[in-house]
Amino acid sequence: MTPDASAHIEVTATPQRVFDLVSNLRSLGGVAEEYQGGKWLNAAGPRVGARFRGLNKRGWRIWPTTATVTDCDATRFAFEVKSLGLAVSRWQYDIEQTAGGCRVTESTWDRRPAWYKPFTILATGVTDRAVTNQRNIEATLRRLKRAAESS
Repeated sequence: MTPDASAHIEVTATPQRVFDLVSNLRSLGGVAEEYQGGKWLNAAGPRVGARFRGLNKRGWRIWPTTATVTDCDATRFAFEVKSLGLAVSRWQYDIEQTAGGCRVTESTWDRRPAWYKPFTILATGVTDRAVTNQRNIEATLRRLKRAAESS
């Protein structure tokens, strides 16, 4: 299935360095556009099946989510997000080694039921989630590149 928003960037860092950044809740919160960070609920760190509570912010609006890690290795970190028990999205970071480092692709799929979308618009202030997520992904990848290449 085609993602609703996706972009990629070339990073002059090892795939492991990038994986470590995107799979760490604190460092991901430092580069992501809306995601502010979170805490592991049933694990000490990232692994398939681990769950975390995330906190998202846009302007004055703040909303929590719960996510479950579905993929967790040096080539992909992905998680399914729920809000109030309903599936709302999937986020995925694909990391491909290149001659100069790696190529990182961030993608998301909107999983919200149609009837739930008006409630999320009120909660987040976002009327066009696909367009907003595309912009957010592009900003996040630029920050991720800076963070990965800075050390």
